[in-house]
Amino acid sequence: MTGLMVCVAVLLAASAYGLLHQRRSGRLKVRDGERVLGERELGAALGERATLVQFSSAFCQPCRATRRTLTEVSQLVPGVAHIEIDAEEHLQLVRDLDILRTPTVLVLDSRGRLVRRASGQPRKADVIAALGEAV
Repeated sequence: MTGLMVCVAVLLAASAYGLLHQRRSGRLKVRDGERVLGERELGAALGERATLVQFSSAFCQPCRATRRTLTEVSQLVPGVAHIEIDAEEHLQLVRDLDILRTPTVLVLDSRGRLVRRASGQPRKADVIAALGEAV
């Protein structure tokens, strides 16, 4: 009987963690805005109004969908650039920015100041809303 209770408790805890993780994944969170990134760190020019920076890895399936979403948004909103960075090739930058998983998306304003950040695949509407704060 105790084994069954332990099993049920573990299942409940795992389910609660899974639901919390799923709910938080891909959400664009407000950052402190003190970090500034430029062409030197990113390897590409910043957008005129804002920049969407995506950290990806080769075998990441959600990275492909995120690439499509960010490309669509950057084409939809004038002055917004989309920069994709291979996390495996830029390990020092990944460490400096505390990137823990791919995809991770950073929203930068026109000066390169970090405005929002999302780990996981963000929704198109959330990206557009985050750009509203950056521009």
